[in-house]
Amino acid sequence: MWTGPAPLRPFTKNRFHYNWHWFWDTGNGDLGNQGIHEVDISRWGLGVTHPTKVTAMGGKYMFDDDQETPNTISANLEFIVNGKPKLMTFDVRHWYSNHEAGIGGDRAGNTIGNTFYGSEGYLVIDNYNKYYSFMGRDQKPGPARNERDRHFENFIAAVRSRKREDLTAEIEEGAMSCVLMHLANISYRVGRTLHWDEKTWTVKNDAEANRLLTREYRKPYVVPAIV
Repeated sequence: MWTGPAPLRPFTKNRFHYNWHWFWDTGNGDLGNQGIHEVDISRWGLGVTHPTKVTAMGGKYMFDDDQETPNTISANLEFIVNGKPKLMTFDVRHWYSNHEAGIGGDRAGNTIGNTFYGSEGYLVIDNYNKYYSFMGRDQKPGPARNERDRHFENFIAAVRSRKREDLTAEIEEGAMSCVLMHLANISYRVGRTLHWDEKTWTVKNDAEANRLLTREYRKPYVVPAIV
């Protein structure tokens, strides 16, 4: 039952508990572990939905073991909004970072956050709970706030009220953010840039990449096809 739709393999400790993240049967590497949260915030902040192009490269530069997913990956995603391009760059660098924009500076080697660059300065979201900004060429401190996020409370409140309009984000928002993470991983696996068709939710002219959008489900854990 734990294995679910994935292929049934002999038990090994390295595929169980937290380490299931690092095998394609059950996980999506750190891009799909911690990264999806940051990608979701980035998409929200940029005001974008589906990408037009996605490219990623990386590899295993940390451990010499049997994990399959890359522990280092750099993904670039392009969006077109009102005819103009917007770029999202996401990196997984395992345990090493230089604390860009001061993110996570009080924790050695650990940087989790987002930086948004605009025409008048830049804004930083540091590990969900706070944001701060710097304005102009002189990088003078701008608006800032430190407050705990409340998405768990919002979800529970919506369940209790039974009112869809109480949700701060529809489930489709999560689906669109997951698309970014999956496409970056697929680009890494096939070794080329993907061109995404948001109308059909498929990669243009790339049968190999499209096969990786789903899986062969192990019975009885089969997701039915909806026609």
